[in-house]
Formats: sequence, structure tokens, C-alpha cells
Amino acid sequence: MLQSQPTRNSNLKETVMGKNEKNLITVNDIEYNIEDMTDAQKTMLNHINDLDRKLGSAQFNLDQLNVGRDAFVKMLAESLEAPAEDDAE
Repeated sequence: MLQSQPTRNSNLKETVMGKNEKNLITVNDIEYNIEDMTDAQKTMLNHINDLDRKLGSAQFNLDQLNVGRDAFVKMLAESLEAPAEDDAE
């Protein structure tokens, strides 16, 4: 079974294979076997994967913040446009 996991960087794509198959990564359209990488290269790959997760999380948080801000802007605008209530009653 072949699963492809593209990362944010379009020059890098990991391919996770089944038990008897090799784990491959594609960098600049060239496939590399992860098992053949040096420890330093594997560390770089781990950093890239971790940064991709952090970027995804940051984008998720940014989306939430933008929606929340838009909701408060809408509530403020509606409040300002509503007729003033008489507090003297």
C-alpha cells in the first residue's frame, strides 16, 4: 500500500510504504530511500516534518483568530448601528 504525504514545501514529498517496502522521500523530483540517509539528513527531515506540523497548527490558530476577530467586528458594528436604548426608564 502506498501513501503519499506532501509537505508544505513542494520540493519535498514523503512516501510511506508497507512493511516489506522501503520508505522513500522525493526531493526536487528525485526519490531517496530514508534508510540510506545519514543521521544528519534524517535529523533535517525530522525538523522539516516538525516545522510542517507547527506551520499547520499556526495556520489553524490564525484561522480561529481571524474568525473570532470578524465576529467581534460584526457585533460591534451591529451594536453601533442599533438604536440607542433609553437608560432613563
